[in-house]
Amino acid sequence: MFRLYSLFVLLDIVLLVVALIDCLSADEHAIRALPRVVWVFLILLFSPIGAIAWFVAGRPPRAVRMSNGERWRPGSGFPEDERPRRGQSLAPDDDPEFLRNLAGSLKDDEAMMKKWEADLKRREDELRKRQASDD
Repeated sequence: MFRLYSLFVLLDIVLLVVALIDCLSADEHAIRALPRVVWVFLILLFSPIGAIAWFVAGRPPRAVRMSNGERWRPGSGFPEDERPRRGQSLAPDDDPEFLRNLAGSLKDDEAMMKKWEADLKRREDELRKRQASDD
């Protein structure tokens, strides 16, 4: 029984040391969920649960190999607004050409509304003249 407990203690110490080394050697910006200081306290105070939590929820995400052979790391690369768009159509509110055309179409719409208002005013004036002549 003593050997079993000593094995568990040894595994706990190894897990604790490995988790601390991994946490302290990770880049600050890549650590997920909590700041590094909080992870160190969790690993030290709540052994082995803190170390397991570090490996599950705190470690930087691993690189993923895509189908075309490239490696992709979550959170790396271009910011969303600078990401190159190969073979993808842009959404209308992201397309600068659409936004430029939208400003022009707004001017056209305003001109059309002014024309309709002038036509409506002319028709109302004609209707009032007819009603005044009938009376």
